[in-house]
Amino acid sequence: MPASLLIALPLGLISICTASILVKLCPDAPAVVIASARLGIASVILLPGAVTVKGWRLFHIPWEDLRFILLSGLFLSGHFLFWIASLKYTSVLSSVVIVASNPIFVGVASYLLFRERIHRYLALGILSGSVGGIIIALSDFHQGAGFVWGDLLSLGGAVMASSYLLVGRKVRKKLDLLSYITPVYGVTALILLAVVLISGKGFSGYSQSTYLYFLLLAVFPQLIGHSSLNWSLRYITATTVAVLILIEPVGSGILAYFFLGEGVSLMQGVGSILILAGIFFSMLEPGEGSGFRDLPNPL
Repeated sequence: MPASLLIALPLGLISICTASILVKLCPDAPAVVIASARLGIASVILLPGAVTVKGWRLFHIPWEDLRFILLSGLFLSGHFLFWIASLKYTSVLSSVVIVASNPIFVGVASYLLFRERIHRYLALGILSGSVGGIIIALSDFHQGAGFVWGDLLSLGGAVMASSYLLVGRKVRKKLDLLSYITPVYGVTALILLAVVLISGKGFSGYSQSTYLYFLLLAVFPQLIGHSSLNWSLRYITATTVAVLILIEPVGSGILAYFFLGEGVSLMQGVGSILILAGIFFSMLEPGEGSGFRDLPNPL
């Protein structure tokens, strides 16, 4: 396990915790515009540096890998569309914890597709984290149909995120970080831009603070957060990354309390504790299908 992983993972997790807060701070912008701006700005920032480091060979991608990159971009765009839309209806904690429930989908799919063994501690971690997420989601059901719709949108985001992680796990065995995320973010940005144009939305007429939050979304949760998690996929399994992402609801809930005034109910508190327990259990005994893997440096 490289020492850099101990820096990249915590930094990435902290960065993604800011995403839901920044989205909530853009009430005047539609979800699809927020998602498109996030990926578009991130791609524009990333591309010059990636070309400088990798050269134009960055775009010489075999067709076999290109197919997975296109698929990964499709899943990532779906994740952002569903999840950002959910924040327009439900609370930060409920939305983020449901979208973080993807270990259930990733764990089952990793076994079916890649024959990755699910260790008993990892299974316990997935179970504990998933129960915690269900408890938090149930705490919002009594607040009305809007909250339920937001929860369902977030669940759709979880399915898309799981698919994105699994495709990334396959491609990242062959491509280094820049060769993967640069085209994936670009494809995602183009898909989201097309959705914006088809929906008749635009990028003008928003407050100055909203444009600032667009930029912050691109830099912190996208370039720093998602890129760090993508890089870690070369060293640890998709299931482990998915379980670690369960820390996002807790971090986002804390930030939502201080910046948005969103309180935490007893059920949400219990659910958060179960999620933390799930993360702890998942890391108890590294091994096949769990914990850290000793793989070559991707860069």
